[in-house]
Amino acid sequence: MASSPDATASNGSTPETPESGSAAGQDRRGRVRLRRAAVMAIPATAVAAGLMIATAQGALGVQFAISGMPFTVTATELNGTGFEQFGGLDNMAEDSPNAGDTGGQVLIVTSAIKNATLDHLCQSVDLGGTNLLITAGSGSDKVQATDLTTDSTELSGNASFNNIEIGNDASTLTKAGVQGPKGVFSQQADTVRIANLRQTNYATTAGVFKLPGLKLRFSDQGC
Repeated sequence: MASSPDATASNGSTPETPESGSAAGQDRRGRVRLRRAAVMAIPATAVAAGLMIATAQGALGVQFAISGMPFTVTATELNGTGFEQFGGLDNMAEDSPNAGDTGGQVLIVTSAIKNATLDHLCQSVDLGGTNLLITAGSGSDKVQATDLTTDSTELSGNASFNNIEIGNDASTLTKAGVQGPKGVFSQQADTVRIANLRQTNYATTAGVFKLPGLKLRFSDQGC
């Protein structure tokens, strides 16, 4: 899995940078170190717990540089087998114009599902003045995905789980075939169902992604 390219050393110290003597440099390093050290996990109740776990580096569900532009995903219902969830960091390309004051990193929660189906899938990204809109699975055939991972900053819906385990070490997860950083809080379950799913995502990957009735267009409104 991907990890921060400039993660702190194992003893917690941070290498000095040319601007380390300035107030701006210290403030920037402080923000980046905070994002690198803090990993948040969403519990089964879908309420943000604010759990902070120190980790210098870790495995993520996504192994590419993200654009830094969030996108919205909705579905009337998601059903999945083999569910895992753990916290991590996504990294933008170096000198990304979308980095802002984030240091090029986004604190996310990775959700991994071995096999998933989604009804009435909608995905949109705000391009500034217009939205790129994708819809699929609005007919009798559902959207299907295998080895699906999403890196999210927000997730909402009405969720239910079967045989859930909460508090696992993320490096020991087995339900979806994805492992997270050692020492990081996580959870997994045999099955997951989320009605009225809504996510703010920064990345998605899938081994197979079948989109029946796919429509791609520009729209004044997003999902």
